[in-house]
Amino acid sequence: PHRYLDLSHTATLADVAVGSDATVVGTVHDIKVKRPRRRLSITEIALVDGTGALVGVWFNQPYMADRFTVGDRVAFAGRVAMDYGLKQMRNPYTERIDAEGEGAQGRILPVHPTTEGISANWMRRLVLEALKSSRDVPDPLPVHLRRAHGLVPRATALSDAHFPGSATELADARRRLVYEELLVLQVALALRRASAGGPGEGFSHVIDGGALAAVRDAFPFRLTDDQTRASGEILEAMSEDVPMGRMLLGDVGTGKTAVAALALAAVHDSGTQAAMMAPTEVLAEQYVHRLGPLLDAAGIPWVSLTGSTPAAERSAALASLADGHTTVALGTHALFSDEVGFEQLTLAIVDEQHRFGVKQRLALREKGAAPDVLVMTATPIPRSLALTLHGDLDTSYLRQRPSGRTPAEAVTTRIVPRDDRDEAYDAVRKAVRSGRQAYVICPLVEESDDAEAKAATREAARLAEEVFPDLTVDLVTGKNTGDEKRDVMDRFRGGSVDVLVATTVVEVGVDVPNAIVMIVEGAERFGLAQLHQLRGSVTR
Repeated sequence: PHRYLDLSHTATLADVAVGSDATVVGTVHDIKVKRPRRRLSITEIALVDGTGALVGVWFNQPYMADRFTVGDRVAFAGRVAMDYGLKQMRNPYTERIDAEGEGAQGRILPVHPTTEGISANWMRRLVLEALKSSRDVPDPLPVHLRRAHGLVPRATALSDAHFPGSATELADARRRLVYEELLVLQVALALRRASAGGPGEGFSHVIDGGALAAVRDAFPFRLTDDQTRASGEILEAMSEDVPMGRMLLGDVGTGKTAVAALALAAVHDSGTQAAMMAPTEVLAEQYVHRLGPLLDAAGIPWVSLTGSTPAAERSAALASLADGHTTVALGTHALFSDEVGFEQLTLAIVDEQHRFGVKQRLALREKGAAPDVLVMTATPIPRSLALTLHGDLDTSYLRQRPSGRTPAEAVTTRIVPRDDRDEAYDAVRKAVRSGRQAYVICPLVEESDDAEAKAATREAARLAEEVFPDLTVDLVTGKNTGDEKRDVMDRFRGGSVDVLVATTVVEVGVDVPNAIVMIVEGAERFGLAQLHQLRGSVTR
């Protein structure tokens, strides 16, 4: 059931408290459909029970009037409010209880998902019939385990989950079923981790070599305590002969890429190969600018592979990876390609792992024999948290921000009404006057007939002509070629572009510390993870 109708605890219409969630039972006294204005209908169904009255109200649902007739005995469940001197429930769950017979009163009725042509009562009868065959269902939990944790048998749990005799029986049934589900999940994950490789099946990396020391020396900053601790945890796991599965979790700007650079160096010291994958070409290009010099300083050969890599360059890169002459492959989804092969891949790093599907991550992992896997994310969305909570990944955390970077709490986030857009534009002008830069993020690339959203192409032209004619405005979207994106981002990094209009192609990991203002148009069209990432671009 997706909910329950608790007829064991009903209140009279006179006593039911305003502001409470309640279940009430009464007789339909009146049904009205009002149309106060065009495109608005208000359906009102009044219940009485001898002590008082209550009105159920539905907006633009005139069909509710056809579900009941005057005299029907009906239950309403929902939040009680007071309006126009009458107790009301807006959009309550409703059920005609006459069909349940006199025994319905005082019971907890299950509300199962249904479809057209199947009523709630019919579904209950079908479920009740199915439960008869579950009385002899095998119980996977041994008796001693059930006794130790106070769990009811599975057959009892199945029956009470659908037709509980009391709130206590329902709670006990749910507890048993949840326990079993989590136990099965833990066992399945344990089996999967065992099959992924045990002692002796992984590769034991060297973690005290010259390349690792050279990369440390090449950092133009001092590592934070969190970076030192996280890199130590990762390197220790890489030194073991059990395949590593670890998530590096840190907010935007906490220095995850620097930690990844140390792991890549350990691979070079070990004489094997590594791949580091980004979800966008813009971020992959940033690897070239940020990681490339560090790898070069340590004498670590690397290549970059994206969808826009020229054919000749791509061919040379593939050959150098296949014969083992190149240690590190930086790239995007292009690394999934069947033609990309490694002589010995022992480390796979997936940046912003939430942007990739499970099969995509596996495709990279399968290019080696049980390689160590490091996934990095700045957005702890439920899927990422589930991987750690249920034991599939170990975790390392970066909570500190490197010295010189803006504390996340110092960034002001404001909702600006569309009519006050000039206020946001003033913030951009103020930033540019101080030698800084700004982003304007739009949800669409081009105008759409069915969407009321700012299109990046049109917005860039409007801003350049009407709002910031004295500033340099440029545009980057997912429709730009790789060379076009690279050219725009290089000019933005170099400071020759004052305002960059973009779509979420710049969402992940874009590192331009001089950009300190961001306007997000149509913010309601973005997910929380996207907004979190976008906000991070101005905490650099």
